[in-house]
Amino acid sequence: MTRLTPALAALGGAALLTASAPLAAIDHGRLGETFPIIETDMLSVIATRLRSLETSGGIAQLQARMQRAAVASVRRPSPLTGITPAERPREWLFDPSVMLEQDIVGARGERIAAQGTRVNPLALVPMPGALVFVDGRREEELAWATRRFAPGKAKIVFVAGSPFDAMKPFQRRFWFDQRGALVTRFGIRHTPAVVTATDTHLRIAEVPVPDGPERHSEVPGQAGPTKPAPTDRARQGPAS
Repeated sequence: MTRLTPALAALGGAALLTASAPLAAIDHGRLGETFPIIETDMLSVIATRLRSLETSGGIAQLQARMQRAAVASVRRPSPLTGITPAERPREWLFDPSVMLEQDIVGARGERIAAQGTRVNPLALVPMPGALVFVDGRREEELAWATRRFAPGKAKIVFVAGSPFDAMKPFQRRFWFDQRGALVTRFGIRHTPAVVTATDTHLRIAEVPVPDGPERHSEVPGQAGPTKPAPTDRARQGPAS
């Protein structure tokens, strides 16, 4: 057995006494000069500033500026980065199948599809029309898309420019790919790009449209007056 030295035994005894003895505090009075707190309360400063802005009409002006900025961001969203005009034809097939992360249950609790099942939406619901991605700032792309795709046959989706400003002169609806969700999923890097359904896959084609007066550019699967240029093909994803 290890024996405690007298010093360790004394230290341990003192610690036990300190722990068991009641604690006491002694007021030694005020030492030195004290000063009052002179900093202004921040909440009071903010409240005073807001009252001043309200009186002067500053709050109304601020609200008007915020409203104008919100409307501008909706009417003209920020252009998607990394999307450039197509310089050569490019075409590929895309498999839209998804893996279910949980069971799909019906209204009566019956299981329609089990977790982990691979589901292809095109095998269940037909694609209603083509998706045509354009840079709305390029008149050539917008003219090309609106002349080749009727409103009931395709949705023209902007990656840049204002779809709202284009609705009145073209007398049709346009959409915007918010945050680039679709072009990222499909692997689109250039516009115009046309997405159509073929059996259980999506066919995606990037089609060059020259600057200046519109010239005929063939879309795979669409009738056109000129013979289509050779395309680069790759299954399940775009060619590099």
